[in-house]
Amino acid sequence: MEISAAQLSALSRLFSSTVIRDLAEKGRSNLFARLMHQIGILRNDDRLEFVRDAFEAAFDILKEVGLRDEYIYKAALTHRILLGRHSLRTACMLNEFRVGSSKADIAILNGTMTVYEIKSERDSLSRLDQQLANYRKVFAAVFVIVGDTHVEAVLKATPSDIGVMSLSRRYQIKTLREAENSPSRICPLTAFDTLRTKEAAEILRYLGREVPKVPNTRIRIELRRQFENLDPEEVHVAMLHTLKRTRNLLPLGDLVKKLPTSLHAAALSVPLRRGDHDRLLGAVNTPLPQAMAWA
Repeated sequence: MEISAAQLSALSRLFSSTVIRDLAEKGRSNLFARLMHQIGILRNDDRLEFVRDAFEAAFDILKEVGLRDEYIYKAALTHRILLGRHSLRTACMLNEFRVGSSKADIAILNGTMTVYEIKSERDSLSRLDQQLANYRKVFAAVFVIVGDTHVEAVLKATPSDIGVMSLSRRYQIKTLREAENSPSRICPLTAFDTLRTKEAAEILRYLGREVPKVPNTRIRIELRRQFENLDPEEVHVAMLHTLKRTRNLLPLGDLVKKLPTSLHAAALSVPLRRGDHDRLLGAVNTPLPQAMAWA
């Protein structure tokens, strides 16, 4: 099947946070309908009865080697690691987590804090060195997950403590080099800058430190001063304990079970209110001809 650049872009945008939020907050998405019209090949497929079928078909196209984008890799990590090796009861996942000048694609917190930098077939490796340097300051274990075209270059270009994974043609994740688990290298100040104020305060309490009693206008300044003297390994343990509670995804478990597989990663990535869950389910179960009129 030949896919134009415009069609490929539209296929990828189907899984964007904008479309998911529209479906969850409004029960419909004008953008979804417009993208489906642009894609064309799905719009005219009589086998697709509902919106959920369109997402599944789009996902299957994007899974093809050479077409895979970041979302396909996120979905693989979600299915194979978060929901495969672990569960929403024991682990949590952070998406687009700001670390210094970089934004981590996915981090999974279970027995340790592990970050996964995605380099799909469509991505350049130009910023990889800086990204890994930033991630080392916050995460105990760092992986790069790549397509076959990047495997050799990434193995050569990255230090031995950085793990390397590949996403196979069959949508399987293979570990080519294990990541070292090194909590001692964490920089408490860099870690602090990734946290919400309440999370930072909770970490201090967990470590038996007093939370500064100052006006709200000064609280982050004073909390940061406290972090400056913390032990890296203690920060790692406290962050793991705190973030697994504050970023807990278990309330999304029932929603994920009712959604098509292609939308699991999206549901766990886009902040959704509990009241929006039924609207999202209703939207994905809308007959496709009806949804096409949303535009």
